[in-house]
Amino acid sequence: MTQADPDRPRRPAAARAPRKPRRQSRGAQRRDAIVRAAAELILSEGPAGVTHRTVAAQADVPLAATTYYFSGLDELVETAGRLLVERWTAHTREVVEREDVPTGAADKAERIVDAIGPSGDDAAVRGFYEHLVAAGRSAALGRAYAETRDGLDDAVSALLAKLGLDISPQLIVAVVDGAALTALSEGRSVRPVALQLTREVVEQTERHQRGER
Repeated sequence: MTQADPDRPRRPAAARAPRKPRRQSRGAQRRDAIVRAAAELILSEGPAGVTHRTVAAQADVPLAATTYYFSGLDELVETAGRLLVERWTAHTREVVEREDVPTGAADKAERIVDAIGPSGDDAAVRGFYEHLVAAGRSAALGRAYAETRDGLDDAVSALLAKLGLDISPQLIVAVVDGAALTALSEGRSVRPVALQLTREVVEQTERHQRGER
């Protein structure tokens, strides 16, 4: 057998055509639809509203699909919870990326409430906070929220830094959420209460940063 001459120029390898990105497989699309359906049910009905039948109906998939892709409801609820936190974090980052930077306390408070508070009318906001309270009764959902909280806190921290406010993200989230729960329990509109209390925190923080009492 004749050996190849090492000094002989080699023919360049044929250029390969770039691979086209594969479309998401039908199985992955179906799984994503199931997760989205479970997330919507968590928001509207609470974690107790997530069953194989309700998810299958919401996602418009066969009942067996909900058990094929997930080992049980706990795994599905936890996955849906992570998706919800990802959505909230993405929304907060969108608010952070707005080009204009508020300067007054009222405008800063409005930007913070826009970033943290849920959107929609009072019925939608009530449903949001009812589901948060119910999350504490679901180990799977509570675990998902706790384990993915850092990303949301980072986004809120970025917003506070942009606004020039030395406030911990956990504190300002607690202020907005607490204002919402107070308003809902007293039959008041959520946004005005959240704006008022957040503005007070902003004003106190700015006075402290200026060395005033």
